[in-house]
Amino acid sequence: MGKVYLVGAGPGDPELITVKGVRCIREADIILYDRLIHPKLLDYARSEAELLYCGKLPGFHTMKQETMNRFLVKHALAGKTVTRLKGGDPFVYGRGGEEAEALVRHGVDFEVVPGITAGIAAPAYAGIPVTHRAHASTFAFVTGHRKKGEEEELQWENLARGIDTLAIYMGVKNLPYIRERLLTHGKPPHTPVALIHWGTTHDQRTVTGTLEDLVDLARRHQVKNPTLILVGEVVAFREKLAWFEKRLDGEWEGARLEKVGV
Repeated sequence: MGKVYLVGAGPGDPELITVKGVRCIREADIILYDRLIHPKLLDYARSEAELLYCGKLPGFHTMKQETMNRFLVKHALAGKTVTRLKGGDPFVYGRGGEEAEALVRHGVDFEVVPGITAGIAAPAYAGIPVTHRAHASTFAFVTGHRKKGEEEELQWENLARGIDTLAIYMGVKNLPYIRERLLTHGKPPHTPVALIHWGTTHDQRTVTGTLEDLVDLARRHQVKNPTLILVGEVVAFREKLAWFEKRLDGEWEGARLEKVGV
């Protein structure tokens, strides 16, 4: 009997994976990895390890979830050490719970290795603290879309009135609906918002505005997935706490000057 490790690889920056996560990659016979995994993390794998890509794009699944579950079970029952490498945290919108259930049904031993999720990491790299003693004591992860065919279950009134900071995942496609729901249920139109694209990576780009202008903001800056939507007064801290993108700008400028011989 083998074993499966459900590993959170972190939000994008390869240095944000945990030490235990790296060990699971190094010891794996088989690695099933997602689209948002930084390629450098696969450098930790043994040369003889089998690497299986199972990433998903919006509207297109390279490998269906049921197939992934079968692969995990099949290889573990064959005595293999399997690492299921997921962006962020496996239990935060990573469908790790579904995979764990499948493993339990088939009597497969497994461990969950938590990872840093984009809901806290992307804002941090954008210079936005999701909580602040003077401004935000409550914080919630929110999914920006539901499983196809399911009725809306989100408690928008509670989210709009009772939570200081909202981190909304996978919501770019539904921005008009998200904006309308929050405004309808009492979130002030002037509430600051941030759209953080490819957070924690060298492609990170952050645009800010207000909830009222959210849809126009995304359209004007051509915001696409993967983007985290952050809603709350703490977004205002970005103006003085932004550090990562300033560093990237400095690196780009330094490289440009070096290229022209300055």
